[in-house]
Amino acid sequence: MGVVLTLLIALVATILIEYGVLIMLGEKRRRVLLSSVVINILTNVPLNLYLLFVGNSWTAIAVGEVLVVVVEALWYFWFVREWQRAFVYSFLCNAISFLLGVLFQLIF
Repeated sequence: MGVVLTLLIALVATILIEYGVLIMLGEKRRRVLLSSVVINILTNVPLNLYLLFVGNSWTAIAVGEVLVVVVEALWYFWFVREWQRAFVYSFLCNAISFLLGVLFQLIF
């Protein structure tokens, strides 16, 4: 499978998972839900390219994921105007999508 297809699959899966997490957390504002699509496009592809070039060590993954959580929390804050909610959204969305990605890789 080519790099572009792999990046596209990872992006689409992440968008669907994180959108679903926001729905499960009770988010109903269309603006927030659609913003999750935009922020995932802006963070998922660079994260996966970074991991492609530096390797998938646990340190590289941790650094990348922490940076993504911070960037996405700032992004969500712009829309929800509550730091705690923005961080919860970012942390849970990324933790769940990361864990499902690891599970998917272990199964397949």
